[in-house]
Amino acid sequence: MQNYLSILRDRWISALITAVLVFGAVAGFTFLQTPEYEATNRVFVQTQTGSNMTDLNSGVNFASQQITSYADVATTPLVLDPVIDKLRLDVTAQHLATHITTTVPPETLILEITATDDSAAQAAAIANATSESLQSQVSDLETNGEDATVELTVISPAVEPDSPSSPNIPRNIAIGFVLAVLAGITAAILRDLIDNRVRRTEDIERLYERPVIAAIPNSRNAKQLPLIAAQHPQSLQAEAYRGLRTNLQFMGLTGDSRSVLFTSSLPGEGKTSSAINLAHVVAQAGNRVLLVDADLRRPSIAKYLGLESGAGLTTVLSGRADLGDVTQPLETSGLEVLAAGPIPPNPSELLGSKNMEAVLTVAQASYDFIVIDTAPLLAVTDAVVLSRHVGGTVVVAQSERVRRPQLAQSLEKLDAVDARLLGIVLNRVHGGSRGSYSYSYSYASDENPLDPQAVAKASILVEPRPISDTPRRKPPLTARTTKSEARAARNHHTGTRRGRRVALSTEEAATSKPWPGASDQNHEND
Repeated sequence: MQNYLSILRDRWISALITAVLVFGAVAGFTFLQTPEYEATNRVFVQTQTGSNMTDLNSGVNFASQQITSYADVATTPLVLDPVIDKLRLDVTAQHLATHITTTVPPETLILEITATDDSAAQAAAIANATSESLQSQVSDLETNGEDATVELTVISPAVEPDSPSSPNIPRNIAIGFVLAVLAGITAAILRDLIDNRVRRTEDIERLYERPVIAAIPNSRNAKQLPLIAAQHPQSLQAEAYRGLRTNLQFMGLTGDSRSVLFTSSLPGEGKTSSAINLAHVVAQAGNRVLLVDADLRRPSIAKYLGLESGAGLTTVLSGRADLGDVTQPLETSGLEVLAAGPIPPNPSELLGSKNMEAVLTVAQASYDFIVIDTAPLLAVTDAVVLSRHVGGTVVVAQSERVRRPQLAQSLEKLDAVDARLLGIVLNRVHGGSRGSYSYSYSYASDENPLDPQAVAKASILVEPRPISDTPRRKPPLTARTTKSEARAARNHHTGTRRGRRVALSTEEAATSKPWPGASDQNHEND
């Protein structure tokens, strides 16, 4: 029952439209019908018998046997032709018979003659005229010598009815309401069975037997708030990303496998926003995080965060700069971004090259965790190629957008190269959907309202200084070199990074907990 109620919550629009259509059809049929009136004439059948008990019993038995025959005779032309002549009806006896019904109540000698017509007076006149004609014809048929053996006596003549018998508006409205409810429920269930879009956590776990490691609630401001975990930290979305961070911490992403790849089946399912927000919440936990834009066809991280996109991953892969020369820090402590850089003509080859593997090795030595955003699986092979160089892959599936065959094809591509699939993130789950966020509840105060322009207001412009195309090397660190001296030396060679830094003023109250397996060397000077 709970499952069906959940289907109705998801498909309530279809159910409502179907119910309204069915109810409207029943109501329209009812009110468009021509009103018809019924009038009933009751006749008592008796026999002319002797005065002793034997004659009376035989008379009663004879009448009970004959009364059913009289009921049939009442609708024959023998009886109805005189009625047509008397009332001057412009119909045939066969047509008039369809408007007359005869019934005999059980264990009685009463014959009821009911006439139906669109006029109340005409209905009563037809019933009474039929009764009179039947009396006359039975008298002629049952005459024994001079006396009739059977006599029909009218005990209740037909009168004009006050209200029509058809249509019965209250009854039809009640039937229409019941049919509308049943039709609405049926339509909702059928549409849920026919629709092959992924909508709920149960769809993924039942069809693909893959874990759903996070369900991100839908947000109307998803595009205006790419860093919703920072801009609205007390929202359901932010808490969902923290849950994703917790789940990943228990999946063995340690040692040289502290990197996770975000991809999706189709463009626009929210893989980039998921990567950005996960990187932020992991950095909030006291880790040094590198967010890499490896979507070398349609990069968007730099655009979302207002960063410089002229140099980035492709610059490092081509050997024109070191990793530390092109990373751009955000105001969140420990979070740095590696933009995509210039779009190359051969993205798949670059991402699958030895240089890419070397870049990830260098990054793992400097950062506790690496979050990588890449292209969709069904569009190109970039994600499949890059999945071999990371600790695990997360597939983002947007609720009510990606279809089940599309998601199945994406998972098959990853399985074909033995990629480690950590799980699926179901994104933009609506409040009415069944799943982890089927409620509208937030355990937080309202003192920090959501501001759609938070990124723009908090952005800080930094004076640009172009990066040279000539590869530069950082000076070696000696035992006495401090972290500030190393940073100053690096800035001396590379100049101040160009871009807008996103100010993230909100910090988690929890104690910082480094990522499991992170190298102590990455925190020795923190």
